[in-house]
Amino acid sequence: MSTQPKEEKMAITKKKTEAENVMVTALKHAEIKLRLIGATPFYYNSMSIKAKRDLLIGGGKKTAAERREIKHNPEEEFRDSVYKKSHGNTHLYFPPAAIKQAMATAAIETKGVAKTNVQRLIFLPDLEMEIYGKPYLKIDTVRMADINKTPDMRTRAYLKEWCAEVKINFVMPTLTATDVFTLLQNAGTIIGLGDFRQEKGRGAYGCFTVTGEGMSNWNDHKEDWKRITKQGMKEQKDAMDNPEYADDMTEELMGFLDQERARRMAA
Repeated sequence: MSTQPKEEKMAITKKKTEAENVMVTALKHAEIKLRLIGATPFYYNSMSIKAKRDLLIGGGKKTAAERREIKHNPEEEFRDSVYKKSHGNTHLYFPPAAIKQAMATAAIETKGVAKTNVQRLIFLPDLEMEIYGKPYLKIDTVRMADINKTPDMRTRAYLKEWCAEVKINFVMPTLTATDVFTLLQNAGTIIGLGDFRQEKGRGAYGCFTVTGEGMSNWNDHKEDWKRITKQGMKEQKDAMDNPEYADDMTEELMGFLDQERARRMAA
């Protein structure tokens, strides 16, 4: 005859029943396409091919002739600052990994989702995110990263208006399409893309609004999308080959540079 208390028997039976009723939920991939409409201008700042070569083989000392050359070549730096391709709808693109990073950082300020969840549960399958918009040549004064914060001049491609479409895969049911939309919109508000972006604190560039066909805010941005996407492959190539200046300061500096080039050629 069993001496096990009745209450203990009931507890064991309940645990067995609960164990037998455990169900493992299958995770599934879902996909959403969203459109980004620039809310603030976009700065490119890709590493130049010369800098990559120096990293690969080491940068040697400049020759006497090189030291006599004008320090900066704005046209070359402008063209080197972008990510560019020769296929598809646009000449310019941006690495989609930056979108995932922006969403993961935005998750820190978003209730209900953790940064690590974004890193594990969101995938961007495309290797290139096409960027529409006309690139302008812009020269800015910057501070170098040395101990003295030495001032220098930097030339970059600058898009006054821009837009893009991004494909995002995510894991359901842990995340929903609404979660992805909200994370991306928060990233567009507090993080941004490109150089001098909102995330860094000093600038406010690269911010964007999220929309898409069929969404409630699409009518607010449809005309912007149509206008900006006219600046595609051909228009961007022309703008890179024959750059226009982004502002009066850049135009003034380029005028001074042209005079100095002519003076040295005549010397």
